[in-house]
Amino acid sequence: MTTVTPPATTPTRTTQPARFRDLLAAEWIKLWSLRSTWGAFALILLAMVGLAIHAALVTHAGWPDWSAERRAVRSPLWDAFPTQAQMFVVLAASGVGAVAIGGEYASGLLRTTFAAVPRRGAVAAAKLTVLTGVLTLLGVLGAAAAFAASQAILADVGAAMSVGDPGALRGIAASALLVPLCALIGMALAALIRHTAPAIVTAATVLLLLPTAVNEDERWTALLRHAMPVPAWQRLIEPTGPPPWTNELYPATVSGAWTTYATWTVATALIIVFALHRREP
Repeated sequence: MTTVTPPATTPTRTTQPARFRDLLAAEWIKLWSLRSTWGAFALILLAMVGLAIHAALVTHAGWPDWSAERRAVRSPLWDAFPTQAQMFVVLAASGVGAVAIGGEYASGLLRTTFAAVPRRGAVAAAKLTVLTGVLTLLGVLGAAAAFAASQAILADVGAAMSVGDPGALRGIAASALLVPLCALIGMALAALIRHTAPAIVTAATVLLLLPTAVNEDERWTALLRHAMPVPAWQRLIEPTGPPPWTNELYPATVSGAWTTYATWTVATALIIVFALHRREP
């Protein structure tokens, strides 16, 4: 009787699932490998600091000729965080968010990532963590530098404010957090649209053009405008409320503006997680 000997089997090597810190490292590399990242970050810092210095210099030059009434209603935060600077910040930050995920859709890298790491929720969490972390640090750096540089110039004519003055820290925080918020909006739109250019255009429309098309003559239109990120930022950099010459019938509140920030942050994060988890790349 012949005895059949089973063939020897080689034990299979099990692959360890990717740890979250490995996903963070991968997303960090992806973000910094994008050619547009460095340029966008430089534009954000240059716009925040450079235009703040320019605004402060203009105020410094005209201050001796200003009337007492004009000096009384003026806020040093208007020079620290001019509207022109935030327009560049909104465009650049939302562009970074859109490119961060739109580029992966276009190149097929997202499909490869999900093949290597089937846990899509973990991938989405890593993307959100890296993007918000880096953009928050960038926003803090830009806002702090813009405030310090502008107030140093204004101090020469006695028109500066300190960090401890009412509304100063709030203005710095609002300007810093606007950077990652716009990046999340750009990423969420790219996750839905799956194309970078349309996502950037849509982000610019939602963030910059739509607020200008909504007036505050009626309560419901005022509430709609107050629920937008840029008008919320504009309220947060006002130390004592809207300027008297605006004659707003339904002025925004500080708590409402912070609620707008929080709502958009949570909503965009959920959209990104849902889009990556439910839709095939």
